[in-house]
Amino acid sequence: MSLYWIVAAILLPILGGALTPVLPFRSRKGMLLYLEALTLAASAIVLSLLAHGTTGTLHLVYFVRGLSISFRIDGLAMLFAGLVSILWPFAMLYSFEYMEHEGHEKIFFMFYSMTYGVTLGVAFASDMLSMYLFYELLTLVTVPLILHTLVREAILAVRQYLYMSLGGAAFALIAIVFLMVYGETLEFTLGGVLNPAVIGGETNLLLFVYLLAFFGFGVKAAIFPMSAWLPQAGVAPTPVTALLHAVAVVKAGVFAILRLTYYSFGAEFLKGTWVQPIVMGFAMFTIVYGCSRAVKEQHIKRRLAYSTVSNLSYIILGASMMTPGGLVGAMAHMICHAFMKIGSFLCAGAIMHQTDKKYIYELNGFGRKMPVVFGCFTVSALGLMGVPGLAGFISKWNLAKAAVESENVMAYFGVGCLLISALLTAIYMMSIVIRAFFPGREFDAQSVEGVKDPGWKMCFPLVCFAAAVIAIGMCSDPLISFLQDIAAGRY
Repeated sequence: MSLYWIVAAILLPILGGALTPVLPFRSRKGMLLYLEALTLAASAIVLSLLAHGTTGTLHLVYFVRGLSISFRIDGLAMLFAGLVSILWPFAMLYSFEYMEHEGHEKIFFMFYSMTYGVTLGVAFASDMLSMYLFYELLTLVTVPLILHTLVREAILAVRQYLYMSLGGAAFALIAIVFLMVYGETLEFTLGGVLNPAVIGGETNLLLFVYLLAFFGFGVKAAIFPMSAWLPQAGVAPTPVTALLHAVAVVKAGVFAILRLTYYSFGAEFLKGTWVQPIVMGFAMFTIVYGCSRAVKEQHIKRRLAYSTVSNLSYIILGASMMTPGGLVGAMAHMICHAFMKIGSFLCAGAIMHQTDKKYIYELNGFGRKMPVVFGCFTVSALGLMGVPGLAGFISKWNLAKAAVESENVMAYFGVGCLLISALLTAIYMMSIVIRAFFPGREFDAQSVEGVKDPGWKMCFPLVCFAAAVIAIGMCSDPLISFLQDIAAGRY
């Protein structure tokens, strides 16, 4: 297939979404059919590109000194773009029912659709400059989504999100400048692009620049202490928070860290230096910190948000091992966490949509009245715990395996953090499930009268995500084999 289909996949949801407020739809159903068709068309193009494959790099716009906005499909791009293109149509379908009574639908769906295209731009970018452009655009197009309700909490959340994201992006920009000076190219190349002949005695300076960029991209990856914005962003409608916490924004952050570590500076340049224990230490601390905050939190979406903070650092922990096995574990959890977390967030949104309940202590007995929602939530909860046979076990197993094989003493402590996290995850996830299905003797059945599962538009995606969590856990060999090929540079 022609490389120009990449541009078509990116522009279709961006331009099509931008037209949403001005098109004369005769009914809400017409608008929804248009948006779903737009999303499915973009996903079909992406999946067709990944299935048929393309070679070479498309240089779309040239700047000075050979800089350009360019696209290419390599292994990591296939992973991220494929993940986004599979999850987005289901999330769009879910949002149709959820947003029915939220108001300002056209504006919401305009930015919701545009975010899809921008995220594909991050995935397909062939160099650091191109990725940085779409990474910044991702910040801008998600701001109106977080701000949608226009309540005071949303305004404060957006302010914090903007301050931290733009500040982090400034740190990342410094890395681009240094890569231009000390690197052979800005193109993503597995193994890194730094030129040893130019580095000279500037190794420590470059390591410091990597650390700045790591924490710059770490804002969207919610690494401590730049994680405060993520729970606050839960004030947005659930279809937004599901994508913020599972697919688009946070995954763009960890994706950028993987690119920075393995494809720009290079794992061999970083491994064994003084920056490795720093980034690994912050990842391990964030894993335990996020789980600990989740145990304490009673608001269901904020609890899941702190869970996301913890789980994102699983991916960063894998990246910080700076080995092929660590990269495999990081990519595995990137995929598995996406399905588990988007499922759990959309279940939480369905609960709030149907009952107007936001706090965990209000959910007694709801499981019996909403069997589909809480059944799917239970699957996601067990997966996040790492129960064998489900997706979460596969990714955690590969992370632990990579830690042991790395022969890095700090990585062994990382295995301990994974075990602590599994215990805390069992506490904060299963407490919801037990309360919903086993409310106790003092439960008043009248308190759940009228509670029921939502319509098929919300239930169908939940069932699909739960099925995917089970399928990945039971049949993981093809996925892990593909990830090993990516880590070995065969894609």
